[in-house]
Amino acid sequence: MIEPRLSVQEYAALVEQSPILIWRANVQTLCNYFNERWLSFRGRTMEQEYGDGWVQGVHPDDVEQCVKIYLDAFERQEIFEMEYRLKRFDGVYRWIFDRGVPFYSNTREFAGYIGSCIDITERKEAREALQLKLEEEIKTLKGVIPICCYCHKIRDDQEIWQRLETYITEHSQALLSHGICPECYEKLMKEQANKVATEPTHH
Repeated sequence: MIEPRLSVQEYAALVEQSPILIWRANVQTLCNYFNERWLSFRGRTMEQEYGDGWVQGVHPDDVEQCVKIYLDAFERQEIFEMEYRLKRFDGVYRWIFDRGVPFYSNTREFAGYIGSCIDITERKEAREALQLKLEEEIKTLKGVIPICCYCHKIRDDQEIWQRLETYITEHSQALLSHGICPECYEKLMKEQANKVATEPTHH
């Protein structure tokens, strides 16, 4: 059964109580609406955020890039996405993913933008932590590593010779499994065949 269309009051409640931050801007690029979630997140009034007041909450290091993406999108009337840090009501900067979409009047005239934002701080920090971990692993394995050309053992910083597998396991997160490559397999089979051929036969 198809549900009936929402009433004006239901639409209003949906927008205001949505778990995402919602904003709207007019054709002059000035924001003229923020939902309750946005205002609650910021700890500011509609009057304070109105126009370009919201920019005051953007982290100083992100303002230039944030405003550039915003204004460039308006000029082209294209959808935009960006990440920036926005100050929360408690003074803590949180990473925000902001997506803006142009909207049009009934006569198909450009009327401004509607945007939605979500807090991605935890996701961003987890991604950066993973990147740092990978960089540390790569850094650990960088440089010239002394390796024996006969037995293929590796000499570590304490001048101790270790098996290749042991060294890699201790200096990275790699898990090793053992197998045999086609070339070695063929060589092994030939050696086994020669060994059988040269063994004396017993009567």
